[in-house]
Amino acid sequence: MKCLAVDVGNTSVAIGVVSEKRVSSVVHIKGGISSFNEVEQTLSCILSKVKIDGAVLCSVVPSDNRRWKKVIKKHVGQYPFEVTHRSKLGVSIDYPKPASIGPDRLANASGAVAKFGAPVIVADFGTALTFDVISKDSSYIGGVIAPGLPLMTEYLADRTELLPMIRLKGRCGKVGRSTEGAMRIGAHVGYRGMVREIISHLKDGLESEQVALCATGGFATWVLEDAGMPFVVEPNLTLFGLGRIYSLN
Repeated sequence: MKCLAVDVGNTSVAIGVVSEKRVSSVVHIKGGISSFNEVEQTLSCILSKVKIDGAVLCSVVPSDNRRWKKVIKKHVGQYPFEVTHRSKLGVSIDYPKPASIGPDRLANASGAVAKFGAPVIVADFGTALTFDVISKDSSYIGGVIAPGLPLMTEYLADRTELLPMIRLKGRCGKVGRSTEGAMRIGAHVGYRGMVREIISHLKDGLESEQVALCATGGFATWVLEDAGMPFVVEPNLTLFGLGRIYSLN
């Protein structure tokens, strides 16, 4: 079974084809549905090369959902299955207000359990940095939400007169030899410290010696490379999880 998976985020959208345990034809569109021509071209290109059985949608931008459903139906021939807390996920939910959990986080939880088993902690390095915790009995029990790396660096540039916008890539020196270099170290090393502390805090709350750590999102590789934390980086985890949820439903 093949499906078109669409993950609508706050700053970009990921689109791909999921078949069993494989994710392919992945495209990231900055701006999402506001880049409508690019969306149309991307869907036409993907679907001209592969035959699919249906589509699945998860979105953290509810105001855009109607337009996404219409454009997906136009190209696929049917409305997409929309992921919510009521969907069959392959994990149970032990959380006071399950409707408040972002569908992308539910997709991450589903995908991580399928790939790594439980317990597992998923860190998603997007506009926000989210951590999701799945207990040893494969139950989603909660997590942590922190500012995303772009929000931190953009805030510095927006709220100060002399600090510039920096590119979040490349290696850092031991000491900043320029304003940009100093800011890059602060972002890179400081962010690692926050991740390390949050993971330590969450692992203390799990009654298990072995906890898998999985990371996804655009900045995961840059932050975690050579950080000495046993994360497995899965760039397409959310799309994979969406494909799993589609098959379960």
